[in-house]
Amino acid sequence: MKTLKLIPLLLVFILSSCSSIHVNADYDSKADFTQYKTYAFHKNGIDKAQISGLDKKRILRAIDTEMTKKGFTKSENPDMLVNIFTKERERLDVNQFNAGWGYGWGWGWNPYFWGGNTFVTSSTEGTLFIDIIDAKKKELVWEGEGVGVLTENRSKKEEQINNFVAKILAQFPPSDIKK
Repeated sequence: MKTLKLIPLLLVFILSSCSSIHVNADYDSKADFTQYKTYAFHKNGIDKAQISGLDKKRILRAIDTEMTKKGFTKSENPDMLVNIFTKERERLDVNQFNAGWGYGWGWGWNPYFWGGNTFVTSSTEGTLFIDIIDAKKKELVWEGEGVGVLTENRSKKEEQINNFVAKILAQFPPSDIKK
């Protein structure tokens, strides 16, 4: 009976863990991030991003919001250029739950054991890269990456994109830089 009560809890845990966004960032340790005050979007790079025009707009608006929160301003003569790159892949998750009672001969076949369900789910996993390029040197100085499950639900898209961008840019500028 206890096992049957744990199954819904386990399903909620597994489903909620699938919806999380995993982020990572890397940067040039020789770059002086204190010099960056202004930014602009790298139009040539952004035009190459293979996503819908509407999702591209959502991402750029989210980046604008986060950069403004951090005190950076958009400029025609920027210190840094912001570029995006996206990719996606189909993800299959196979989960097997064995629930029930039984006794038998140890490992292997057991005629007295019941239960056991296998669940296969598929989802689209997306990766968003946000690159920060030194505008004068034309060199990549910081790159953030966010990976998570994408949604086709239009009402949740904007929230999800804002969440992706906020989590990625939470790591910019690097907190362990020398001042």
